[in-house]
Amino acid sequence: MPTGATDALAADPQYSLQQGGVVSVDPDTNRASVTRNGVTTPLWDGTHRLQDGSILIIRRGTSVPREPGPGPRRVPETEIEQWEGALIVGYSPCERLVHRACGVDHQCLEREACNLAQQLLNMEQEERTLSDSRNRMTYTSGQCQNVIHDAKLFPYCR
Repeated sequence: MPTGATDALAADPQYSLQQGGVVSVDPDTNRASVTRNGVTTPLWDGTHRLQDGSILIIRRGTSVPREPGPGPRRVPETEIEQWEGALIVGYSPCERLVHRACGVDHQCLEREACNLAQQLLNMEQEERTLSDSRNRMTYTSGQCQNVIHDAKLFPYCR
């Protein structure tokens, strides 16, 4: 992400959800809230797709940034272009992420990382279903590819 965009996120940590509503992230605490129809409530834990297509992950009420400062997990545009539309051979990146976080036999279903990975897989499957090329990587596939090695957010299920 260009430095200017990072500075803009830190200066104005507000994002529009695709489902409607504006998410605000407190720059001091990373606590996230959503405002809909003038009512502000805490943003629930999980993955949230933003208007620009990026994904914001909320854990225990706080934003889980990929880079310093509050903000959505953003994949650099060059990486998105590299992955999006690439042929999927075998498991998709989000399927691999679910195997990693939930276990091949789903022995870690109760873990938060498994829940987040499954939400990303659902987003990827929805995008692939809507696509003419269902065996190609989507934007969310690239997001999963980007976080699959984040052992802190998605630890291996053993």
